[in-house]
Amino acid sequence: MQLSVIILNYNVRYFLELCVLSVQKAIQNLDAEIIVIDNNSSDDSCAMMKQLFPKVKLIENKENSGFPKGNNIAVKEAKGEYICILNPDTVVAEDTFEKILAFASSRAQSRDDLGIVGCKLIDGTGNFLPESKRGIPTPWVAFTKIFGLYKIFPKSALFNKYYAQHLDENQTGKVDILVGAFMVMKRELYNQLGGFDENCFMYADDIDLSYRALLLHKQNYYFHETTVIHYKGESTVKDGTYMKRFQEAMNFFYKKHFKGSVFFSLFMKIGIVFFSVVKMFQGKTKTNNQINQYILISDNDATRVQLENKLQENVEIIALDERKIVFSQSVKKTEIILDTNYLDFKSAINFIEANRNESFTFKLIPMQSNFIIGSNSSNDRGMFTLFN
Repeated sequence: MQLSVIILNYNVRYFLELCVLSVQKAIQNLDAEIIVIDNNSSDDSCAMMKQLFPKVKLIENKENSGFPKGNNIAVKEAKGEYICILNPDTVVAEDTFEKILAFASSRAQSRDDLGIVGCKLIDGTGNFLPESKRGIPTPWVAFTKIFGLYKIFPKSALFNKYYAQHLDENQTGKVDILVGAFMVMKRELYNQLGGFDENCFMYADDIDLSYRALLLHKQNYYFHETTVIHYKGESTVKDGTYMKRFQEAMNFFYKKHFKGSVFFSLFMKIGIVFFSVVKMFQGKTKTNNQINQYILISDNDATRVQLENKLQENVEIIALDERKIVFSQSVKKTEIILDTNYLDFKSAINFIEANRNESFTFKLIPMQSNFIIGSNSSNDRGMFTLFN
C-alpha cells in the first residue's frame, strides 16, 4: 500500500466530514487507506463516520489521549509505505497526495536522507499560513519571533529564521520544522523516530518530531506545488487552558533539546509567558462585519433557494462556466459560498486563494451535505450552518 492518511479527531464533526470527503477524492487513484482516530469526542463524530463512511477505519479512544499518543496509536494500524498526519480541519485537493508522493519518491530514490514533507497551507480566507515552513526555534530564533523582529527585518538572515523566510511561499526547498496539520513521511521513518513524543500533550509535538528527524541527518522539505486549506484552531479553544498547555509545550521542547544557562532559562520563561498571552488574545473571536451580500458558486438553483430560506437574505447564484467573474475590492462585505457538488476541491481551494481580500469570506458546501462550513479568520473558531 502506498499511503495511509491518519486523521486525529476531537469534537469537530462537521470539519471531519468535509476533510474525509476531500481525502477520499484525493486517494481515488492511489493504493491508500484512511484511518480516523477519535479522542473520545462528545459530539456525534463517531456516529457520523459510521453512517457516512462505513469503509473508513475508525478507532474510538475512550479518553482524550492527546495529539501524540492518538497519532501513534493510529500509525500502529497503518499499512502504507508513506503516512500522512492530517488535521481534521483541513481540505486537500484531488491531486495533493499524488503530487506529494511523486516528490517524496523522487527524493527517496535519489538519496536516502528524506525526512518529512509539508505543503503550502492557507487559512479559510485564502491567506498563506507562515507556519507551513519554519526554522528551529533556538533561543535566538524564539526571541526574534516573540518580539516580532522577523516582521521588521524579513530579508535579514539574522532575524527571519522562525518562518523560514529564506524560502518564498511559492518556492519548494529544505526547511527545518513542519506543522503537524499536514506531514508526509515514510512509515519506516516515523517508527524509527518512535513517533510523536507522548510526554508532550500538544503544541510542541510537530516541532519535536521535525527536529528529531534532523538529528538523524534527514532533510525536511516544504513543497509548494499543492495547497491545502487549514482552518486552524478547531480542536482547541484559545483560553486559559490553552495558554497553560502552550507554556508546558515550549518548556518541554527547550528542556529536552536545549540545556541553557540560568539567564537563558529566565529569558525563556518571560518569553513563553509573553508569547502565550499574545497567542491567547490572537485566538479570541472577533466580531465580524455584517455580511452585505451572498454569492453562491453553483449550478443548482434549489440550493440557492434553500440558502435564501435559511439565511433570510438574497443569494446570487453564479456558474463559473457561464461568465467570467471579476471581483474587485468592495466596501460591501461579501460571503462567497462554493458548492463542491459543482466545483471540485482543487478548484474551490484555488478560487479561495486567487480571490482573497479583506471584503470576502468563504464557505464550502461539502458534497451531498446540508451545511455550509468555513472560517473567517485564522484566529477565529470556524463555523457551520445547517440549511435544511
